[in-house]
Amino acid sequence: MPNDPQQLDEQQPPDEPTTPPTPQPDDQPQPSEAQQPDEPTENEPTPEPEPDVFPRAYIERLRKENADYRNRAKAADDLAKRLHTELVRATGKLADPTDMPFDAEHLEDPDKLTASIDQLLSVKPHLKARRIVGAVGQGESGTTTGVDLLGIMQGRA
Repeated sequence: MPNDPQQLDEQQPPDEPTTPPTPQPDDQPQPSEAQQPDEPTENEPTPEPEPDVFPRAYIERLRKENADYRNRAKAADDLAKRLHTELVRATGKLADPTDMPFDAEHLEDPDKLTASIDQLLSVKPHLKARRIVGAVGQGESGTTTGVDLLGIMQGRA
């Protein structure tokens, strides 16, 4: 409805006081819209920006240095895992020390290592190290119950 007073109010902007532009002194040059100081003119060639390029030898040296650091980090990780396995083996609680997953905190705190091993054994008791105790029927026992051939031969002589 074009005759609705609310729509007419919305279409017309409210009356606000406008400030006239401040006059500039005549001694300052007025920038013209046709000339921009940043843009080159038609006769001037556009300057090509120089690419950020480093010498090839420098790049190769940086790549080699980074490769060395990556190799060192990999070697350090491998050594940390080996140390972790040996620390688990030293506790004697697990049959296979590689069953304990690697955790870097175990290298710093032996109490956390022991607690983690105990928790693993409570969840998976079949991983516990077994020690054989007592006579198992193998090896020298100290008593002879069998036939003594040398004694028999000496007794007949």
